[in-house]
Amino acid sequence: MNIAETIFLGVVQGLTEFLPVSSSGHLVFFQNLLGLKGPELLLDCSLHLGTLLAVCIYFRHDLKKMAGEIRRFHLIDSSSPLFLWVLIGTLPTGFIGLVFKSPLERLFGATTIVGLMLIVTGFIVGSTRLIPKGHEANTRIGLLTALAVGTAQGLAIVPGISRSGATIACGLLFGLERDLAGRFSFLLSIPAIIGALALQLNVQAFERIGLAPLFFGFVSSALVGLVALRVLMGMVRRGHLYYFAPYCWAIGLIVVFAHLV
Repeated sequence: MNIAETIFLGVVQGLTEFLPVSSSGHLVFFQNLLGLKGPELLLDCSLHLGTLLAVCIYFRHDLKKMAGEIRRFHLIDSSSPLFLWVLIGTLPTGFIGLVFKSPLERLFGATTIVGLMLIVTGFIVGSTRLIPKGHEANTRIGLLTALAVGTAQGLAIVPGISRSGATIACGLLFGLERDLAGRFSFLLSIPAIIGALALQLNVQAFERIGLAPLFFGFVSSALVGLVALRVLMGMVRRGHLYYFAPYCWAIGLIVVFAHLV
């Protein structure tokens, strides 16, 4: 794989990681078009690492606040600090990832399933249109919400299910205020991406792909991801997440029919 191809995949990753259209689904589709015989999971992780950098830059004030909160201990109640809810939300994500790692990884080569899951993503983000006005009013996360959003993130390991779409929609359905639902979704992605990267690191993958292509893919995904993140957070605050549903349905149908034909 050359540098131009990984830069292209980095742009795809940067756009689709934050926009609720499934970065994994698009990466599977475009890696297929580029002629890769199997999924390059290390490449996927390096591109996710680029978007992780974008998250850290965009939410740097939240991360600084969370670092200060770690010095203090709170019981698990509605006033608990944000870092504790991120920690709790990571538990179901980690459990799903570790227990179902092998079967979920095999899905990365199943293009038809990716297309079908993109259609499911359309229904997930489309459901936010049905949330009653005033329902999204909670400014505290809470134990049940943290576990639910963490579970949604774990299930989004399935390629074609948008992680951002699933987690933000879940937070909104549980009544979280829009900005908080978006912030919690992306802060929760930080330990998940780091964990996935650690599981995929191996010397053979570095030799097969090459350090330079991995680096340029990382940079392009970080730069494009930062722009996409700004766009998405603005749409979440305005309650426009459902705008992405028609695109998910359309691209999902295209992927399914293209593979069948």
